[in-house]
Amino acid sequence: MKLLKISITILIVAVTLQSCNLLSAAGIISQGQPVKQVEGTLTSTTANSAVNVDHSLWNSLLKKHVKNNGLVSYNGFKKDKTTLDSYLDQLANLDPSNKWSVQELLAYYINLYNAETVKLIVENYPTKSIKNIKGAWTEGRVTIGNRELSLGGIENGILRKMNEPRIHFAINCASISCPKLLNEAYTAAKINEQLEKVTVDFINGNKNDINATNPKISSIFKFYPKDFKIDGAQNIAEYINKYSSVKINNDATLSYKEYNWNLNEQ
Repeated sequence: MKLLKISITILIVAVTLQSCNLLSAAGIISQGQPVKQVEGTLTSTTANSAVNVDHSLWNSLLKKHVKNNGLVSYNGFKKDKTTLDSYLDQLANLDPSNKWSVQELLAYYINLYNAETVKLIVENYPTKSIKNIKGAWTEGRVTIGNRELSLGGIENGILRKMNEPRIHFAINCASISCPKLLNEAYTAAKINEQLEKVTVDFINGNKNDINATNPKISSIFKFYPKDFKIDGAQNIAEYINKYSSVKINNDATLSYKEYNWNLNEQ
C-alpha cells in the first residue's frame, strides 16, 4: 500500500512537471522578455528608444518571396535560407529591454515571429500544414540572447500582453485562413499604419463574410475573444465595426468560418 502511494505521488509529480514545461514552452510567461503595453493611441515613431532595429534583410526577403495576396514561395525562402538565418541571428544577438520603445518592441517581435515561422516551414518543407510539424508552437526554437522561446511564447507571453489586438492580423501562422503575410517588414517608423492596413484588409477581405444580420467571421475572433474587447469595444461585433465597410447589427448572431490550416504557399 505504501509503495502504491509512493508510485502515485511520483506519477503526479511527473505529470505536473510535464504540464509546467509545456505551459512554459507555450508561452504562459514571457520568460524574462520585456513586455510593454500600448497606452492610448499607438503612434509610429523611432524616437524615445535605446535602439532602432534594422529589419532591411527581412524586408528584402519578403519583397522577393511573398506576393501582394500574402501567398509565400517557401522554395524561394529555402534558396535564401542563409540570408534568413543571418537576419534571425541578428535579432538573436539583440537584447530587448524596457529601454526600447513599445513601437520597436512590437516591430521586433512581430517580425521575429513571422521569420521564425517561415524558417520552421522551410526546415520541414514540403509539408501540407504547419499542424503536421510536431511542437510547432510549443517547442523552444526562437533564440533571443541566451534564452529560447517558443512561437507560442512570443504570441501569448509577449505580443498578446501588449494591449494591441491588431497584432492578430500581423502575425502569420503559414496557413490559408491566417491573415496574409505582409510583404514588407514591420518597423517602428510605420508600425501604426502597417497594423491599421493589415487589420482593415483582413476584416474586409475574404476571410470574413460580413453583413448586417448574419455575419460569418474568422475563427480568430473565436480563438481570442477577450483580446478584442479593448479600445472601447464591448464585444467582437463592435470591434469589427470599427474597421468594416459593412456594419454588423447589435442584435446579429455571429457564426465562425472553419479554419483552413493548409499551407499558404504560391
